[in-house]
Amino acid sequence: MTRDRGSRVAVDGGVFREVLGLWPTGVSIVTTVADGTRHGMTASSVSSVSADPPLISVCVNRSQQTHRLVAGSGVFAVSILGRDQTRLGRVFAGMEPQVRDRFADGLWKTCGTGAPVLADAVAWLDCTVEHAYPGGDHTIFVGRVQSAARGRAVAPLLYHSRSWGQIADPLPESVSVADVGLADALARRWVAPETVEHLTSVVRAAGARTRIDIKSAPPGAPPAQAAHVSALVRDPCDITEALSRGAGIVEISPTGGDATALAARAQEHGLDIVVRVPHAFAVGSADRVRAAVDEALGLGCAELCLEEGSEAASPLHIRTVVQDAVVRARPTPVRVALREHNGLGLANALTAMKSGVRMFDTTLGGVDGRLSTEGLLYLAARLDISSVTDPTAIARAARELENLWGARRPLGPDPDRPDH
Repeated sequence: MTRDRGSRVAVDGGVFREVLGLWPTGVSIVTTVADGTRHGMTASSVSSVSADPPLISVCVNRSQQTHRLVAGSGVFAVSILGRDQTRLGRVFAGMEPQVRDRFADGLWKTCGTGAPVLADAVAWLDCTVEHAYPGGDHTIFVGRVQSAARGRAVAPLLYHSRSWGQIADPLPESVSVADVGLADALARRWVAPETVEHLTSVVRAAGARTRIDIKSAPPGAPPAQAAHVSALVRDPCDITEALSRGAGIVEISPTGGDATALAARAQEHGLDIVVRVPHAFAVGSADRVRAAVDEALGLGCAELCLEEGSEAASPLHIRTVVQDAVVRARPTPVRVALREHNGLGLANALTAMKSGVRMFDTTLGGVDGRLSTEGLLYLAARLDISSVTDPTAIARAARELENLWGARRPLGPDPDRPDH
């Protein structure tokens, strides 16, 4: 450290920058226009100042060309970058010197002030300079927001310790599971309907939601907790069958018949709707999933489920798709249905948890290729994540299934067996 002329202790410049680098911030592009020429720079020093009137601030180094242009034109705009716009942030930070036109990429437009805004950013604000205060080697420009809008529903880009990153949600406090494959798997093996009903009832009693097979489930009075019973429906007649078998939730797919008509019929009967998006984690599925999320929200769904298909998903792809869907669907919760491909199932589940998912579709014993209910709950318990579903009761149900199935189940702890 050194002492300045006022005998105050001045921190070393390198240490100062290193310490501030530990403060995570969002990443924005600050743009302006002067004499018809557009200019912009990447900035992290953007902050809100006031709600009434709407004011924000941005700090610009006095040596930057952007400083001269903002001071001269009296206008600037701020575009908040999404997690997939790292390269654009690097370009406007001057880190891609081979790029001659910084505005060549991205969807740019102008609003009231004439400063360019990035239409496909997370959000943007168009401002006129209200005040300009000296701040050492920077000027603090305070802008009055003339217009603002949200752009794409995507997680924001972050900057921390000289690295670009994105939000990784902490582990959830609790998770819930819905067993969606057991009844169908047993029915396909010609197990007696009363046995299917018994085993699904055991799973439901343990606190898990269960999907019934409307073709084989016995009709009768609705159970006391219809909210814990779902049915997969493909046509309006299926909804009638689901009601007669005590389901309080119907699951539909945008690709399986007239989803709009099914949703309307379900809502007429007071049923909650889960919209399922098949093959959500296939390579190149991002745009399709975004469109499906928007369609599902338009149907008035209570939940949205992203399904892994025959193509194995990787944790990185799970993270990308899930984070986008969670942000886009809020406040509608997103659940995932993962499969046990090449041992990646629980790794993908952990990634989904860290990306904002709190609900999982599973199958007892993993007998249909989905993650096993007991395996998912075991993972949650090892991570100190609670669940309304009793893992011990589920493990006992899995043991019963194992005896019925005639083979040892693939995953999960068993409190009755010494080798677990």
